[in-house]
Amino acid sequence: QVQLVESGGGLVQPGGSLRLSCAASGSIFSIYGWYRQAPGNQRELVATITSVANTNYADSVKGRFTISRDNAKMKNTVYLQMNSLKPEDTAVYYCYAQTVTSREVWGQGTLVTVSS
Repeated sequence: QVQLVESGGGLVQPGGSLRLSCAASGSIFSIYGWYRQAPGNQRELVATITSVANTNYADSVKGRFTISRDNAKMKNTVYLQMNSLKPEDTAVYYCYAQTVTSREVWGQGTLVTVSS
């Protein structure tokens, strides 16, 4: 069964940090990404990382967020380190992955709330 399981969301004060994790299983994945959806907004890209560690970021998070992946044997995990968080970063964050056969998979989402 192909699945993504996120963890690490929560409540943090403005200027704080959080790290999201996404454990992938059931396939070989070529691309990982993080997307987010705030209330009343469309889902938007946050960051992506390829199998050769090429990364891409939304302008709104450049310099504050870092996406990384752990390809160690039997462990397919992607992370999103979020620093200098702002209230406008509040959203449900979704892990995304694309398999080597181009199947797209989504996680269930984890809520990040930035508030004092």
